[in-house]
Amino acid sequence: MPLHPFLLAAALVIEAVAGYPDPLYTRIRHPVVWIGALIAQLDGALNREDDGFGRRKAFGVLALAVLLLTVGGVAVAVAWACRLLPFGWLIEAALASTLLAQRSLHDHVAAVADGFRSGGLEGARKAVSMIVGRNPATLDEPAVARAAIESLAENFSDGVVAPAVWLLVGGLPGLALYKAINTADSMIGHRTPRHEAFGWAAARLDDLVNLPGSRLTALLLIGAAWMMQGADPRQAWRSVRQDAHRHRSPNAGWPEAAMAGALDLRLGGPRVYGATRIEDVWLGAGRTAATPSDIGRALALYRRACILLIGGALVLALLG
Repeated sequence: MPLHPFLLAAALVIEAVAGYPDPLYTRIRHPVVWIGALIAQLDGALNREDDGFGRRKAFGVLALAVLLLTVGGVAVAVAWACRLLPFGWLIEAALASTLLAQRSLHDHVAAVADGFRSGGLEGARKAVSMIVGRNPATLDEPAVARAAIESLAENFSDGVVAPAVWLLVGGLPGLALYKAINTADSMIGHRTPRHEAFGWAAARLDDLVNLPGSRLTALLLIGAAWMMQGADPRQAWRSVRQDAHRHRSPNAGWPEAAMAGALDLRLGGPRVYGATRIEDVWLGAGRTAATPSDIGRALALYRRACILLIGGALVLALLG
């Protein structure tokens, strides 16, 4: 299977520079919104509360298959059409860039730091509520800062690096299929009475497709720590080795542990979603008292890791 390093490098650069323009979102929304609408339709049509556990689980597998066949079919057709056009690779790269999230992730996390500066704790709580599901009213200043940094680490993996891996391996169709799986997990992959059975397949497949990206994300953050004064790559490596596997997710612990070690923080720990307290483990051996300035340090580390990712794609393109 041929790799697509030049397509990956071009898509990453386009997204880093332009993001997803607001006028385009206003006019046509976003591809992930379209995917989400299809998932919602399948959930409404196939996930019947009067069915038994096994039947709902089987219909969840069917829904996932329909989703992947639909999204994959459209993506293959679009990629094929692009390759028939002059400079079609550039069009394909621009389309692929819409499914990466370097710039938007940076902006959303930076908004939390801006919230601290402009509106104090309440401003930061409002900003962080846009990127995490935990109850913002329960978060003090260190908890808000940690939540923003944890979101940055985890979403760097499943919003940037993992999509990049599948774009490299499968071109635009590979990227689109990954985003379909990841979106399905975020919508129906929860252990709730409605989705524990129906979302089982989406959750398990999402765990599988994120395995390579989460490990690569940890390595990128460790490499970025070598490039940043005040970050500790050796502690990041130790934190990954000691703590990554302790996270309840098979993937989220890798980038979070690397980020924690690099910045001398402890991330994770107990948190409240709605009215439910979750007893998560702590990752890293540093400070729990994160500050707004630590958000800036995390963003600086993230930018360097993105540069390493783009640089790696360019090297692969030149070697290929």
